Amino acid sequence: MVKLTAYGGVFEIGGNKILLQDGDTKIFLDFGVSFNAEAEYFSGAISPRKVNGIGDYLEFGILPRLEGLYAHELIKQTEIPLKPTEYRAVIVSHAHADHVGYVQFLDASIPVHCGETSKIILSALSESGAVDLSPSLLRGFRTGDKIKVDDIEVEPIHVDHSIPGAYGFIIHTSEGTIVYTGDLRLHGAAANLTEEFVGKAAEQHPTVLLCEGTRVGQEESYKLRSEMEVKEAANKVVSNTSKLVATSFYGRDIDRLNTFYSVAAANNRKFIISMKTALLLTKLQEDIHLSIPDVLHDENILVYKKRKKTGAYDERDYYKWERPYLNKAIDHKYVHDHQSTVIIAIEPSNFAELVDIRPDPGGHYIYSMSEPHSELEVVDEEIQKNWLTHFAMELHQIHASGHAPQKDIGNIIDDIKPKTLIPIHTECPDKFKYLPKREPPKVMILQKSITETIP
Repeated sequence: MVKLTAYGGVFEIGGNKILLQDGDTKIFLDFGVSFNAEAEYFSGAISPRKVNGIGDYLEFGILPRLEGLYAHELIKQTEIPLKPTEYRAVIVSHAHADHVGYVQFLDASIPVHCGETSKIILSALSESGAVDLSPSLLRGFRTGDKIKVDDIEVEPIHVDHSIPGAYGFIIHTSEGTIVYTGDLRLHGAAANLTEEFVGKAAEQHPTVLLCEGTRVGQEESYKLRSEMEVKEAANKVVSNTSKLVATSFYGRDIDRLNTFYSVAAANNRKFIISMKTALLLTKLQEDIHLSIPDVLHDENILVYKKRKKTGAYDERDYYKWERPYLNKAIDHKYVHDHQSTVIIAIEPSNFAELVDIRPDPGGHYIYSMSEPHSELEVVDEEIQKNWLTHFAMELHQIHASGHAPQKDIGNIIDDIKPKTLIPIHTECPDKFKYLPKREPPKVMILQKSITETIP
């Protein structure tokens, strides 16, 4: 029999940890952070203690209590016994934290498979200290590859999402084919990738479709649907001002980065990025399938260096991975003196840099972040408003979602025609039965930690 157990990703957006068992073979589809669950117990000054391994996560049910799953050194202070693993693989759909963030806690003997682009992204995050995950433990794949785990065969197919290297999976089991969407959209710059995935999934006449529904049941507040519309709206703001323009967007959203890079170039402005984004772009130069600017050689890109220990921008103040960018780096004084000729990408957690930059009144701030429930450092709206009011900057919310809207999800279900539909990555699974326009499939709603047999 084939069984599914969701340890995350049901009745929530993100946190995907879907255990698939075919006979004695067990694999996880993603192993991501549950932001809602974490936020119930950890926030601000209260955070999980590293000295306790994963004990604090287990205490509140944020991670499942499963034997043989976690690194031995992380469960020494828990009641979970040390046992050899019986989990054969983890297959990661993309490098967003709500899909991959808890992989760092797993037993290193469990093979972790991810797309080659995700492997590069995670390597950059590891080098900068953003994640504690050794890239050498990751096994890369691309569309066309097949991952064989005992009698289970997983076929990764690229999809379009707000991060490069995102995949859905066609999974061949003893009880038929299971399709797993990961996160996807049809309105992005590479919609053809998702269309190809949907087409290949439909050809398999799947028994089950595990389908994301981030925007199902949500009030549609997005005025912009496509990246081109984001570009046009941002360009309208920039072309009509001689003041400073700052923007916040998710650093791994390469489509959005390219959008603001193009807007800056079109308005004879330099585009200023963070050190971490510079490292990511440099790493992604290895991927011939991506079109991205070359940080070290592109005259239109500058790198922002923050003041550190000495306050004198001494090279010794900076991490080894930051030092290659110091020759292209500028400081807050440069930004202040060139407000009419730059666009600066500033992460919400770095808002305090505005104190040093001191923008002239009348500047503009373009907030271009993803929807809530993601791994973004979302600034409290009231705090953000206070900062912008203090510096007399005008707020513009210009964004297109990384996820398909409800209507497109319905069309995807209609096209794939599964026998059974399982909603995941959604707060409104009950809405799925109303999405298909054609003959609706049976809808199975998984409950967290409850094992269900595939019908």
